[in-house]
Amino acid sequence: MSVTLDQMASERWDAVLTSMRSEVGEAAFDSWLKPMTVRDVSDEDVRISVPTRFMRDWVVAHYAERLSSLWERNVDIFVQSDHGTSDGQASKISANIKTNGDVSPELSAPAQVVGSGQQLGQQSSQQMNKQMISGLAQAALDISAPLDPRYTFDNFVVGKPNEFAHAAAQRVAESETAQFNPLFLYGGVGLGKTHLMHAIAWRIRQIDPNRTVIYMSAEKFMYRFIRALREQNTVDFKDHFRNVDVLMIDDVQFIGGKESTQEEFFHTFNALVDQGRQIVISADKSPSDLEGMEDRLKSRLNCGLVADIHATTYELRVGILQTKAEKLGIEIPPKVQEFLAHKITANVRELEGALNRVAAHAQLVGREVSLESAQDVLHDLIRANDRRVTIEEIQKKVASHFNIRTSDMHSARRARSVARPRQVAMYLAKQLTSRSLPEIGRKFGGRDHTTVMHAVKKVEELTERDASFAEDVELLRRMLEG
Repeated sequence: MSVTLDQMASERWDAVLTSMRSEVGEAAFDSWLKPMTVRDVSDEDVRISVPTRFMRDWVVAHYAERLSSLWERNVDIFVQSDHGTSDGQASKISANIKTNGDVSPELSAPAQVVGSGQQLGQQSSQQMNKQMISGLAQAALDISAPLDPRYTFDNFVVGKPNEFAHAAAQRVAESETAQFNPLFLYGGVGLGKTHLMHAIAWRIRQIDPNRTVIYMSAEKFMYRFIRALREQNTVDFKDHFRNVDVLMIDDVQFIGGKESTQEEFFHTFNALVDQGRQIVISADKSPSDLEGMEDRLKSRLNCGLVADIHATTYELRVGILQTKAEKLGIEIPPKVQEFLAHKITANVRELEGALNRVAAHAQLVGREVSLESAQDVLHDLIRANDRRVTIEEIQKKVASHFNIRTSDMHSARRARSVARPRQVAMYLAKQLTSRSLPEIGRKFGGRDHTTVMHAVKKVEELTERDASFAEDVELLRRMLEG
C-alpha cells in the first residue's frame, strides 16, 4: 500500500539526510542531496525526485545504495521539476544498481571520466546545471572525452585480425595493476582501435569505479597543454594528468613534430609508469614508424605491448554485419551480407554505415532489404571503394593464386610460371586502377610501359581462346573488386 509522506516518514527522511550530510560532507550534500524531495513512501519503496536527469544519474551512481540502506527500503530516483513534470524514468536500485555500485549503461549516460567518484553523464553543457558540479568534477569533465556506450567488449566482434589486440585490451581492463606499460594499439582507420579503448574504460568502470581514468585524443592533450602554458597554469595540468590510475591517449601520431607537447607527454608518461599507473595509447602506425616522434619517446612507446589490428577478413566483416543487424532488429538476407562484406573492405565504420543506410531505406520506403536495393542505395559508396584497389594488393593476390612469391612480381625472372602471373597482374592493374602504364611498369621492378602494354594484349588474347585461363582472370578480378 502506498501513502503520501506523513510525519513519521518526514522524520525518517530528516534522519537519513543528517546521516548522509555527516558521511559525504557539506559541499557534496548541498550539491547532490539537498535538492532531493521525497514524493511517495510505500511498504517497500521510497520515491525521491530530483530536478534534472544529470543529477539523477549522479545520485543513482554514488548515493542510491546508501540511501536504500538507511531507509531499509528500495529507493527510486526520478526526475521531476518543481512544476511537477517528470521524464518518467525512475531508477530503481534493486533492479539497476550492480553489486559494485555501478550504474547500468541503459540508465546512465556515457561516463566522461571513470572512477574517483567522477562518473559524469553525457549531457551537453547547455543541459547541465554547472552550479551542481563540484570544482573537481567539473575539471574532470573538461579533461575527458565522452565514452560511447556502444563501444564495449560485448559489442566488439572478434576475428583473427583483431583477436590479439582484443585479448590484450581485456587483460589491461580487468587487471588491478599495470600489465603492459604502455599497451600500444595500432592499425588503419576504422578497424576498432577507438572501440577497444572505450571498452577498456567501460570495463574498468564496471570492476572498480574508484579507479580514475582519463580518455582523450592526443590533439586535445596538446590543446590543453598549450592553454596551460598560455594561462601559466602548468602545475594544475601536471596534477590532472599525473595523478590518474589509467591514462588513455587516442591517435598519438597527432603530436608528431610538436616538440613541446612531446616533451610534456614524455614526462607525464614517465611519471605514471614510475607510479605503476596504466597507460594505453593508440595510433595509425607502430611506434617505430611514427613520423616526427622523438627517438626517446618511440623507445618508451615500444617498451610495453604493441598490438596490431590488421585489416578485416571477409569472415570478420560478415560477423560484424550479422551482429549489427541483430542489434538493429532487422533481417538482412545472406546475399546482401555477402555483397557488403565483399564490397566494403577497408573500414568497419563504413561497413556499419552502409548497413544503416540499407536498413533505413528499407524502413522508409516500406520494402524488404534486397540485393538490388542495396546496390542502388550504396552506389556512390561502392564506386568509391572500387577505386581503392592498389597494385600491391593485386600483386599479392595474383602471386598467392598462382603460388609464386610476391617478390617475383618485381624480379627479372622470365620463366613462364612467373612471367604469366606477372602479366596477369599487370593486366588487372590496368583494369582496376587509375595508374598510368609507366606507373604500373615502375611497380613491377621498373619495367618499361611497353612491357605493360604487351602484357595487357597477351592476357586479352589468352582469355579469348583459353576458357580455363579466362576463369582464373575473372575470379581474380572478382576477388579484388570484392
